[in-house]
Amino acid sequence: MTHDPLWAPWRSAYVTADKKKAPPGCFICRYLNESADATNFVVRRNPHSVVLLNLYPYNNGHLLIAPLAHKASLSELNDAELLEIQQQLVSMTESLQAIIKPEGFNIGVNLGHVAGAGLPGHIHWHIVPRWNGDTNFMGVCAETRVIVQSLAELYRLLTEHLAKP
Repeated sequence: MTHDPLWAPWRSAYVTADKKKAPPGCFICRYLNESADATNFVVRRNPHSVVLLNLYPYNNGHLLIAPLAHKASLSELNDAELLEIQQQLVSMTESLQAIIKPEGFNIGVNLGHVAGAGLPGHIHWHIVPRWNGDTNFMGVCAETRVIVQSLAELYRLLTEHLAKP
């Protein structure tokens, strides 16, 4: 049986990065205070929320939506933030549907470190596009996720799509 090579050269930066030397503090707040949206993969800034690509995605198209304000819990969010975040969930799932055509989505928020929140101080929602068979032997047997599109390509497609009237 012949095996086809699996190439993902853009992942080398993640594989070789020193995970223990991540900048301290909240990466969402850091990105909001910087103007390098393309470098930080900030897809959309809104009056009360921000949309960004997950740098360590579970699947192709994995997005994060967060309030602009550094808030840890649902009860801290005001009505404008809650409404806008829900509107962005709708807008982003529609955009992803148009661009990468997933067959479904997992959408959720992890509240607290024990619930899986990697950044428990700044609440954020995950949008994870799903396809039939996207959990296969690579993840189960090889503990490897295959992301079929670079973050730069996804960022370009999303920002172009969102710029259309």
